[in-house]
Amino acid sequence: MAKTSRAFSIPHFMAFIFNDQVYTDEHFSVHPGNRGLNYGDGVFETLRYSFGRINFWEDHYFRLMEGMRIMRMEIPMSFSPEFLEEKLKQCVEANGLKEKAARVKILVTRKNGGFYTPENNKIDYLITATPLNEASFQLNEQGLNIDLYKDFYKAKGLLSNIKTTSAQLYVVASVYRQENGLDECLLLNPDKEVCEAISSNLFLIDGDELLTPPLSTGCLKGIIRKKILAFAPKIGLTVREEAFSPFKLQKAEEVFLTNSIQGIRWVERYRKKTFVSTKTAKILQRLNTEVALNSN
Repeated sequence: MAKTSRAFSIPHFMAFIFNDQVYTDEHFSVHPGNRGLNYGDGVFETLRYSFGRINFWEDHYFRLMEGMRIMRMEIPMSFSPEFLEEKLKQCVEANGLKEKAARVKILVTRKNGGFYTPENNKIDYLITATPLNEASFQLNEQGLNIDLYKDFYKAKGLLSNIKTTSAQLYVVASVYRQENGLDECLLLNPDKEVCEAISSNLFLIDGDELLTPPLSTGCLKGIIRKKILAFAPKIGLTVREEAFSPFKLQKAEEVFLTNSIQGIRWVERYRKKTFVSTKTAKILQRLNTEVALNSN
């Protein structure tokens, strides 16, 4: 009988950092007892590297620490902002991306052992980096076509505000999006309020008012969301964090989505309603300025 492998290889990356050490894809594997693989017992951050630094690193770091605390993981003494930032940059350099732009991900899972109840709360971490085409955020020339995903709802609560590896809702919504020829889908919470998109936070513009769902609706505590809420009043927009139903989309002049990798993507169509991107483009310009001024 042939010998059975006890690990699952991870393809598609050139180099990883796993628990401080650099590996290449042919020398790295995931143990079948990995708790992220078996139970979705993990948190992660997806970050953008450009101009020789991690964009908004301090915000990402504190969100990661918050997620680990909510998940009751043991945070290593070594996990200082300086230590992790250096490891992220080390992975970027190991993949030959130091002078380019990159998508960097740090994944933290509880160590192997136990079933639903873990044997301990110590952690493993994995860092990967893949190339991006542009150093600055670019507004999509073709606006997105979006609709609602209503088969399942996103729960409210602190677990919904952090980035965990329990992504079943996002996966099935993405399959629905693909099957229906859509660019994105909006998710609803149990109160049938719009909370976010599959991979992004959601913003609406009506006149000089900028509206986005509050964290209490179950949306992700997005980094770009945070930045836009902070600078929007400085460019003449009145900010409102308020829960709303899908009918609110029909009254908006502009709709856009935000995340740390793509920045801002404008929505052109929701069902029969079409939107422009005039103010969205100005917000993107300001966001790129924030990136350029970011010294982290």
